[in-house]
Amino acid sequence: MISRPLVASATALACSALLSGCLVRTAADVVTAPVRVVGKGVDWATTSQSEADEKRGRDMRHREERLGKLDREYRRHREQCSRGDEEACERAREDYAEIEDQRSDW
Repeated sequence: MISRPLVASATALACSALLSGCLVRTAADVVTAPVRVVGKGVDWATTSQSEADEKRGRDMRHREERLGKLDREYRRHREQCSRGDEEACERAREDYAEIEDQRSDW
């Protein structure tokens, strides 16, 4: 039969081995935690390439939609102008100027 002090010593040795591993892991977690926190902050603060591409695509779609609307208004005003509506002629000139401004931004 194994003596009680030997069992106690073996148990204490096993627990200390387990706890030392736990302490090492905890110490490593404490040391690396600031690095992980800063890394997360950088991730949140920066825009990824895919996010930038998505934003650029959205901006392009919005511009194309705006140009399409301006073009339809320009054609409608030009048609009205050809029928003798002087106010429509002025609006057609304004539409055309805005179309050119939009195109020059590209």
